[in-house]
Amino acid sequence: MESRRQDLEKQGLRVASISYDTPAILKHFAERKKISYPLLSDPESATIRAFGVLNESVPKGTPFHGIPHPVTFVVDPGGVIVRKYAEVDYRERQSLSGVLVRDFGVTSDAARSEAKAKHVQVAASASAATVVSGERISLVLDIDIPKGFHLYAPGVEGYIPVVWNMAETTMAKAKPVSYPRSRILFIQAIDEKVPVYEGRLHLVRDVTIADDKSLRAALGEGTSLTLDGTFKYQACSDTLCYPPETVPVRWTLQLQPHDRERVPAELRKPSGLN
Repeated sequence: MESRRQDLEKQGLRVASISYDTPAILKHFAERKKISYPLLSDPESATIRAFGVLNESVPKGTPFHGIPHPVTFVVDPGGVIVRKYAEVDYRERQSLSGVLVRDFGVTSDAARSEAKAKHVQVAASASAATVVSGERISLVLDIDIPKGFHLYAPGVEGYIPVVWNMAETTMAKAKPVSYPRSRILFIQAIDEKVPVYEGRLHLVRDVTIADDKSLRAALGEGTSLTLDGTFKYQACSDTLCYPPETVPVRWTLQLQPHDRERVPAELRKPSGLN
């Protein structure tokens, strides 16, 4: 979050984190990781309980009782929650970079590559170039469609719609694609109305990076994680439709380990909440 804090502030937003850790623990962590945004302490988990995000699977009387599920809230100036991103598994986390790309339209050139395609230009990128296990980021495809051409949107009948497929892998799990709203085009020559995309087509889909065990089985000691996919489309001009094309797309990400350094023993919680 610290690495994308300035991008967030450019959107008029601010970031803060809350946890069940004591102020002393948070101070030690912030100084060690050079975190400049507020880290709020909820040592009795009162706010965590009030928001209904307490992780009930952690037994009472243990040092980790009181932790929340990973949740990100977007709050407007009036204090109203306008978006909520919640995970059940504490090992999976929504990345701030993904939120910026998907919900606030912030562009990113991370892990950018271009694919050779006929009639259109296809560029792949990601919300972040460096990831950790369990993190959810956003993959992006930007397709530039020349003037006078169009691609068919999902739901079209009789033509080939755009399709973004991801190759099966144990290193990440892909979520559905977010397809933007299409335009209805009237083709006078055949007296037909069809949903199409023109100009620039911006596609986003989230992927959750696998757990440490799955990544180590796939990568060994490697740190470069590659995700492959394909983009299928049929380009048409005002008078001619060309054969469907399938273009390979790729994202190469760098894997970094989680920060597993513990705070000094004298700062640790001796036991959990009752």
